[in-house]
Amino acid sequence: MEAIDPTRVFLKDVRRIVIKVGTAVVTRDDGRLALGRLGALCEQIQALNSEGFEVILVSSGAVGAGRQRLRYRKLINSSFADLQKPQAELDGKACAAVGQNGLMALYDTLFSQLDVTSAQLLVTDNDFRSPEFRKQLTETVDSLLSLKVIPVFNENDSISTRRAPYEDSSGIFWDNDSLAALLALELKADLLVLLSDVDGLYSGPPSDPQSKLIHTYIKEKLENTITFGDKSRLGRGGMTAKVKAAVYASQAGIPVVITSGFAGDNIIKVLRGQRIGTLFHRDAHTFVPSGELNASEMTFAARESSRLLQAMPAEERSKILLAIADALEANEKIIVHENEADVAAALDDGYGSSLVSRLLLKPGKVSSLAKAIRVLANMEEPIGQVLKRTELSDGFILEKMSSPLGVLLVIFESRPEALVQIASLAIRTGNGLLLKGGKEAKRSNAILHKIITSCIPETVGKGLIGLVTSREEIPELLKLDDVIDLVIPRGSNELVYQIKSLTKIPVLGHADGICHVYVDKSADMEKAKSIVLDAKTDYPAACNAMETLLVHQELMETGGVNELLIELQTKGVSINGGPRACSLLNLPAAPSFHHEYSALTCTIEIVDDVHAAIEHIHKHGSAHTDCIVTEDPEVADIFLHQVDSAAVFHNASTRFSDGFRFGLGAEVGISTSRIHARGPVGVEGLLTTRWIARGNGQVVDNDKGVVYTHKDLTQQGKKTCSSMNSNGPLGGEPRARASLIK
Repeated sequence: MEAIDPTRVFLKDVRRIVIKVGTAVVTRDDGRLALGRLGALCEQIQALNSEGFEVILVSSGAVGAGRQRLRYRKLINSSFADLQKPQAELDGKACAAVGQNGLMALYDTLFSQLDVTSAQLLVTDNDFRSPEFRKQLTETVDSLLSLKVIPVFNENDSISTRRAPYEDSSGIFWDNDSLAALLALELKADLLVLLSDVDGLYSGPPSDPQSKLIHTYIKEKLENTITFGDKSRLGRGGMTAKVKAAVYASQAGIPVVITSGFAGDNIIKVLRGQRIGTLFHRDAHTFVPSGELNASEMTFAARESSRLLQAMPAEERSKILLAIADALEANEKIIVHENEADVAAALDDGYGSSLVSRLLLKPGKVSSLAKAIRVLANMEEPIGQVLKRTELSDGFILEKMSSPLGVLLVIFESRPEALVQIASLAIRTGNGLLLKGGKEAKRSNAILHKIITSCIPETVGKGLIGLVTSREEIPELLKLDDVIDLVIPRGSNELVYQIKSLTKIPVLGHADGICHVYVDKSADMEKAKSIVLDAKTDYPAACNAMETLLVHQELMETGGVNELLIELQTKGVSINGGPRACSLLNLPAAPSFHHEYSALTCTIEIVDDVHAAIEHIHKHGSAHTDCIVTEDPEVADIFLHQVDSAAVFHNASTRFSDGFRFGLGAEVGISTSRIHARGPVGVEGLLTTRWIARGNGQVVDNDKGVVYTHKDLTQQGKKTCSSMNSNGPLGGEPRARASLIK
């Protein structure tokens, strides 16, 4: 279930609700009543009714439904000659009279199936001029609600004296949206829900890809900035009318939510406090601190700032990194203080030891991070490297050049040091960045983000690196495939799979860290014990820690297996077994060979030989990091060449699978994808390529005017493009969607 939006906690006090459903929701494209949507609406109302909510329904759709039925009636009563004549538009009043009958008959049938009673109330604007009518209306509705009857309102269009454009000078109400707002006030409702054919209010026409859903309408900020699209195919008002009604009711003290009536559970979600649709509230301006960007605005700011960063000379980008390293060391005490507060809160909340371990910034960690950033700062300039240079024809040169990806969204859990590593890599590679860390590291992430962005010059803008603090904004960000170029989730399997299912943006990362160490019969047992112990105990919560130990069957006879078990158990490691190990060693059974413990626990299994070990790894591993311990070079070569993992080691701990240890300076994560970047992802993994051609008036002209030479000039001219270093990549950041796995 989605988390509760803190700006909507007031919904817990709601008891009386007015729900307005529009014509576009009630009817299908062909004008017939949309039975499925109406059924889902009635089921939601029945659920709310049974939970003690008082529900008042305002339903449009009578005119549309009546028009469809009268067109059919006219058709079957017309001669062929009549049909050849121009067809006059049907009388809307007659349509309303016929349609209202059918609409209410359907509501009665649907509610009856759910053991709910409904009542029809038809009103006109003139009715509300009478104080006696308004008093009687309130008494009747109160009586119906006390009996758990659902009042169904509609304007009595068949006898209303008003004509188009309907919004008359009386200003009482002019369509069912304004009627719903009026009823919410008259009947003292706690909430008004306006159901539409779109998800809510957008910054522009919903069909425009650049339009963004507005979660909270702030009148002072948005009143004159929204561009409305065409109104829906049916009904009177469209979104303009809904916004007018919502502003009217909310300013009078009744919260309003505009959301889609096409989803079968949106009303329930609204009442649970989830971030559905657009909220209108009298105090909305207090919900968002002045000047604070929402996540969508952060994304565009990151893109613009990344272009400014790319335009800087290489040495200026390096200076930013050196300034960050100095600032981290200068502020080490406050960083540690904020991190200790996060750790204490995590312990109080009962988080497990593996999470607390990842959360903790151990002594010396800040200095280690600063050192890694300085390594990055002093690396060869990665942007604008000429990777290939070709003479296409005389005087026509083509270069393949390294270039930033654009804007990255990195979602990580627990580890605050990840924020520093990722931010420094983004700056080094000229990318914009959005970061979303785990709530358990909230204070650590906030102080680290503040320190890092304070070092970014105004000529680039602090918007280069945005810190997203609400998880409710992530689904909206994942829709921005036109702005965000790559998503990198760092965390649990659940997080990675969830991200992949929610976005069209390429996703880079790994879902599991099932790392193996295979100890061959020819292994040096002292080496083996040292490697196995380090791989499991150096940092059990890391994704490159050993989870499964595979041992050659002959080590059962030589005592090698017992040596390894004693070594692990002495260090507090709990050991589970696979089927053969359980049988031979009397061990508890492992939950699964594909189980990531992230703790001082591992699985051991006995295998016949190196080929059996490889088969086991391919069947149960995650293609992350796997290791063989052996003194037989032929066996080692078989393992190194046949194991299909991102990193494969001979006689070395799996814990070496790390960007810093690989000399990459830092890493944004470890990728088990097979396209673009694999293994620890550092600077190179955050770059793509562009093609730069320099000609002298060449044209194709069916290839008649060009003599192709296709001469490779790479070795002659392999150098960093000076224009890239001084002026940045031409034309802004590139796109690299096809090169990454989803």
